[in-house]
Amino acid sequence: MLDLSAIKKYDSQKMYEVYDKWPEIARESFESNQEPVDFDSIDHIVFAGMGGSGAIGDIFSAILSKTKIHVNVVKGYLLPTTVDSNTLVITVSVSGNTAETLTVLDSAYKRKSKIIAFSSGGKMLEYCTKNKIEHRLVPQYHSPRASFTSYLYTILKVLHSTLEIKQQDILESIMELENTSKKISSSNLTKNNLSLNLAEWITGIPMIYYPFGLQSVAIRFKNTLQENVKIHAIAEDVVEACHNGIVSWERESNVKPILLQGADDYIKTKERWNVLKEYFKENNIDCREVHSNKGSILSKIINLIYLLDYATVYLAILLKIDPSPVNSIDYIKQRIQ
Repeated sequence: MLDLSAIKKYDSQKMYEVYDKWPEIARESFESNQEPVDFDSIDHIVFAGMGGSGAIGDIFSAILSKTKIHVNVVKGYLLPTTVDSNTLVITVSVSGNTAETLTVLDSAYKRKSKIIAFSSGGKMLEYCTKNKIEHRLVPQYHSPRASFTSYLYTILKVLHSTLEIKQQDILESIMELENTSKKISSSNLTKNNLSLNLAEWITGIPMIYYPFGLQSVAIRFKNTLQENVKIHAIAEDVVEACHNGIVSWERESNVKPILLQGADDYIKTKERWNVLKEYFKENNIDCREVHSNKGSILSKIINLIYLLDYATVYLAILLKIDPSPVNSIDYIKQRIQ
């Protein structure tokens, strides 16, 4: 079983301490003095961001999927052609210097869209100040991926009225984060720690199966496995995989299936999970199930992300890897302006 001395030895930049504080950061961000803003006459929302910032767009897309508002998530340089003056473009860049997101910001301004930007400063703040665009300063904690709750709950504070997200759901999600923290944080390095248990189980290449409503969680988990643990990871929609990807299991491999299941998955999706688990059992394929808590879609998503993100930190330590450095990303960024 992992101990705190090993975590401190390999986690050189103390990422684990930020994760321990995620519920506190979430509450402070939502209760901050950030000024809310209401945007009227919106029929289209675009979230733009890359990496950890882009994951926030995925989550809002999932939360808003049952509303009448059309939502796009842009992870790149180009806005959808449908963007116009009735579109709200929300740009997120923790550093404030993400080239792709700055390009989207400039395009949105030229199309006379409604815009609000979130960053810790950088070129994004300069551009917004120069062009009188709504901007909110949000602190960075350790890294963009570890700053997740800071940015998510600041955006919720500023835009929950515009996005029609209930304050009750937001507060519920924070309380659930506090409950989850007691089970998975570094103060509970026991056999009952769900994140640590998952980390100890993972070997080889994780294959993350997810239902449509938890796509944002699966993408986030894949990304943090890649960044924190420096391993390959795959994410597939469970229903679609049953029409193609399932055939891959007919050959032996070092891929390990992880089944992300929602407490309120669609009845036919639940049926699919049961069949898939039977298939794995009959073929002696070891799989691991991870279940969401109950509650709002926001609560389900953020608490699953918390559990899974922390698992990647623990897995990195178990493999004697420092989760913080992302040298390959730095290599790319130094060559692209």
